[in-house]
Amino acid sequence: MTLDRDTKITYLGQSTFLIESPGGKRLLIDPWVMSNPMCPDDHKEIGDLDVVLITHGHSDHIGDAVEILKQTGATAVGMLELCNWLGTKGVENTSGMNKGGTQEVGGIRITAVHADHSSGIQDGGQTIYGGDPVGYIIEFENGFRLYHAGDTALFGDMKLIADMYQPELYMLPIGDHFTMGPREAAHAIRLMGAEKVIPIHYATFPLLTGTPDQLREHTADIADIEIIEMEPGDTLE
Repeated sequence: MTLDRDTKITYLGQSTFLIESPGGKRLLIDPWVMSNPMCPDDHKEIGDLDVVLITHGHSDHIGDAVEILKQTGATAVGMLELCNWLGTKGVENTSGMNKGGTQEVGGIRITAVHADHSSGIQDGGQTIYGGDPVGYIIEFENGFRLYHAGDTALFGDMKLIADMYQPELYMLPIGDHFTMGPREAAHAIRLMGAEKVIPIHYATFPLLTGTPDQLREHTADIADIEIIEMEPGDTLE
């Protein structure tokens, strides 16, 4: 499947993506890889990385962050509090930010946007505040923009995010119980005028009952919508 934007996007299950940018940078979003039951065995070795983006501190998004960041020396991007926590674990390269801010890392522009969720880090039997959860607008070297919504409920300002940044590709959670389900995600698609959507955060656990087929049913009346269903290990080029 082709977006024709010189960007290689590999889905590793749940909300985790490995992206190779038009400029040759390698990004990992939500580093849950080695311990991710949905990640195929032949993708658990990540290799070199330039940037690791973390949407929030729950274990299914940050589970392998410390190990991967230490191994690769990649720059960790996340909320300031989350990056401070990574620093206490021996991660040397972090670039903390906050909602509404934009920074350039390795030639890629990253904007942190709102997500409606929680973000406690489980650490030694305690819950550590990891800053607010976020989504990201990622703009690559050639101007291609995608929106990774992170874990979120439906919220009205999704329309502002779409109006402001005009992403070409949307990654939206559909699993229900902890995030939007297919019905809510379909409403988000209408709010944002999204045309190309990759469903994420579903099927990993029994509680996550939303499916891409249900999302298709709820968006059947939307002209030109493309629901891009990716199996873990699949790549968009």
